[in-house]
Amino acid sequence: MTYVEDELNSQPECWTRAAADASDAGARLPEPGERVAVVGCGTSYFMAQAYAALREGTGGGETDAFAASEFPHGRAYDRILALTRSGTTTEVLDLLERTRGRTRTTAITADPDTPVITVADDVVVLDYADERSVVQTRFATTALTLLRAHLGRHPETAVADARTALADDLPEGLVASSQFTFLGRGWTVGLANEAALKMREASLSWTEAYPAMEYRHGPISVTTTGTATWMFGEAPEGLAEQVRATGAHWIEGRLDPLAELVRAQRLAVAVAATRGLDPDRPRHLTRSVILTP
Repeated sequence: MTYVEDELNSQPECWTRAAADASDAGARLPEPGERVAVVGCGTSYFMAQAYAALREGTGGGETDAFAASEFPHGRAYDRILALTRSGTTTEVLDLLERTRGRTRTTAITADPDTPVITVADDVVVLDYADERSVVQTRFATTALTLLRAHLGRHPETAVADARTALADDLPEGLVASSQFTFLGRGWTVGLANEAALKMREASLSWTEAYPAMEYRHGPISVTTTGTATWMFGEAPEGLAEQVRATGAHWIEGRLDPLAELVRAQRLAVAVAATRGLDPDRPRHLTRSVILTP
């Protein structure tokens, strides 16, 4: 078994612990009404998108998400929340250094012995969700579970749905698809983006992601037999029928959206296996991007 398989299989236990830890971590996380910017790189950026949409959509306060390298320094925020598994990513550390003393910062990381510990005002360490694989799975979903629970938006069914996502067979014929499209609405757009990234990283697949309502404004034109289109959350009315009419394989997300992401992680590993790829060591990637001057 690869590291990534072992790590993605451990997610129900990690989520259970994160949900239980949310109250203790609460003093270091965004408070209701704060204007918050959530930043990250790669997978962490897509988790930032999901959390930002969920927090603002549920009345927690104005919340924006940015790739750390694209943070708009001309804007004022009450807090910057940084997601960084390794705690060593150059763009995140540069941002926290630049805003030190001007904006309160919180970092969620997996490693208690990395530079982010000294540059952030507050730190939440999820060391039990750290990973050996380059490809992120459990740290990302555990961090988002912590944040969902802090918002009071972690449903009791999420962990059970994650177990179902790990136990049930993937839809028949899905692994053989030649192109994958993931769709989301609201906070699940970030999850769709992350599912697409997993497919690219682990299996080198032709993969795209879109807000579900935008999919019909052009991208559906490349959908055909051999395409798999996967919806995270409730689909817009009539979209499933339109996709099926192209000859594509429509996958309706019936589980908690975060559990659907677990299914997509499994798909990425399964496709990698059919192509003889090692999902622990994706092409051209490292565990952390550290830039040198």
